[in-house]
Amino acid sequence: MAGSVRDVMTPGVVAVRPGASLAEAAQLMRAQGVGGVVVADGQGIVGVLTDRDIVGRAVAEGLDPQTATARSACTPHPLVVGPHDPVSRAVALMRAHAVRRLPVVEDGMPVGLVGLGDLAEARAPESALADIGRAEPDTAPYDEPDEGSDAAPGDGSGAGPTAPAGPPGPTG
Repeated sequence: MAGSVRDVMTPGVVAVRPGASLAEAAQLMRAQGVGGVVVADGQGIVGVLTDRDIVGRAVAEGLDPQTATARSACTPHPLVVGPHDPVSRAVALMRAHAVRRLPVVEDGMPVGLVGLGDLAEARAPESALADIGRAEPDTAPYDEPDEGSDAAPGDGSGAGPTAPAGPPGPTG
């Protein structure tokens, strides 16, 4: 098991300025294959913006992603860890505060990001979460079924994945 955050973090930072539109941030996330970016103003970290933030704090609230800013939807003043902190500190912070990603900061500037996938890879490389963390993101466009088609999402029609309709049955 890796000892320090530096051993497990994803080095480098994908960042946007606070005034960037959510559409710009989402396009950057897609281009970089990441689910979150650091919001930084050149002096330090202002917040962390994730794909979930864009959906839950902006789109679901009726904000226009073309005009709403990264600052308006990000988690401000995020928890951070240092590259020399023990991995156990990152795990403890993530558990205690129910966060999926932590910026890694050295001398006040972001140098990386540590996420659940990074920790899973370090702690249990054969786990499903580690496998998911290593997988390339799916950036293929969503393919709608044709009008009048009997195709349903997830049925091989190219319409995307589907979730079970109800709770799982008894496990026996």
